[in-house]
Amino acid sequence: MSALLRQIPANIPEDIRKIRIENSHLTELPRGSFENVSALEYLWLNFNNITVMHIKSLEYLLALKELRLQGNKLSSVPWTAFQDTPALKILDLKHNRLDVLPEHALRYLPNLTYLDLSSNQLTVISRDVFYNWPVYQRSQRAEGQIEAMSNAVLALHDNPWICDCRLRGFVQFIKSVGPPIILMNSYLTCSSPKFRAGKFFHEVELNSCMKPLTSALDTNVTVPVGLNVTLTCFVQASPSPAVWWTYALKLLRAFNVSTEHISEETIRSELLIPAARPADSGNYTCTAANFLGNTSVAITLHVGAPWVSTSSPGWAPIAPAEPGTHVEVRIAKQTVYGITLEWFAVAAAAAEPGETWYTLLVGRYDAAQKDAIYIGPGVNTYSVTDLLPATKYEVCVAVRNQAPRKGQCVVFVTGSDVSQMEQREKLIHIVVIAQAAGSKESTLDSLPAGSEDGLCQPEGGRGARRPPAREEPGKTRPPHRNSADLY
Repeated sequence: MSALLRQIPANIPEDIRKIRIENSHLTELPRGSFENVSALEYLWLNFNNITVMHIKSLEYLLALKELRLQGNKLSSVPWTAFQDTPALKILDLKHNRLDVLPEHALRYLPNLTYLDLSSNQLTVISRDVFYNWPVYQRSQRAEGQIEAMSNAVLALHDNPWICDCRLRGFVQFIKSVGPPIILMNSYLTCSSPKFRAGKFFHEVELNSCMKPLTSALDTNVTVPVGLNVTLTCFVQASPSPAVWWTYALKLLRAFNVSTEHISEETIRSELLIPAARPADSGNYTCTAANFLGNTSVAITLHVGAPWVSTSSPGWAPIAPAEPGTHVEVRIAKQTVYGITLEWFAVAAAAAEPGETWYTLLVGRYDAAQKDAIYIGPGVNTYSVTDLLPATKYEVCVAVRNQAPRKGQCVVFVTGSDVSQMEQREKLIHIVVIAQAAGSKESTLDSLPAGSEDGLCQPEGGRGARRPPAREEPGKTRPPHRNSADLY
């Protein structure tokens, strides 16, 4: 107890029947950990730091009756390891980090009478996990002879259950379970989705799972220049799907996307395009996906002719400017790969700076077309990241969708050496004067010229205002463990 053991001792006497090592520093159970103590019947390894259990860690323990691993850090268990312990009756795994229970998990525990999986990270389980349990199968065959069978205690409480269609079979099992299987705590509760959080299993009725079905009331939209336009798609799916919009093969950031549930299985997703320009014309695709598959619907947007202007191509003002707002812009911080901009508006009597929308135009200095980033009221800072080092860039701040004028743009060169740039991090104050028109209209933070990284979030709304970092070429994402793959 509380010993500084980092591995199972190798000199345990062969006739030992009970081992108890608790509050120590064990981190794994390697292969053949107990190969010299085949008489072992009780093994208690509670409150260690065990994260890995080898598939042959219990080899030669044919007499083992009790295994307790409470309070460790196991995120998975090699369930086939229990083929080496056919006599096991008690298995305690509470207070670990188990997040998946495969369908074959209990198949190799024919004599188990106590299984504790409480206080783990289980979210979704197939009912087949328990239908494959020999104890349950024997109870079904025995029918009227159930009273002659020994009871099996099952603990599954205090897990973050996701009560959607994927849990339907398991919830039905819990509602119908009876002797010889006894639940230690039969009041299992839902953790999500939000509208079911805190409800008991016996209070919910779950529907069958359904692949997403997408639709739109209008798939061909025509608007005049300068008008705000909202594209809407509807998605029916169970479980709740991820929904995102694409334009010209680019993912649109979530800042301008609003997604909400209008019923348990129906979602409305809206893409807001403020002050539409001819460059915004094209096909916008709404895509929805859950573990059953994905579908999409395309909406074609036509924007009328632009206002005649002598400004640079793509930077034409959308509406006449109205005087009233002075804008002060500064580079708050500059690094090798980006800058952080801050700006402050000082309004005349007729204008309200707190209701003013801004447009940031970002791109290489010699680029004819810059990326447009739309910033809503109340926001006065934005970080531009992932720029190329030793490259000349230009960033302009304009009020609403006006064309930038002389004095409203900042030209800078990204650094080529990190240490050099860190020494140069200063505040650079640049005062510019811009004409503004106060507006209460909704708009977006980024539209088609945005990044490919902005997959919209299920709940919609404004997300973080810092653009997400691009993945490094050749770098793969870590594998994502998804319980839904079991269904």
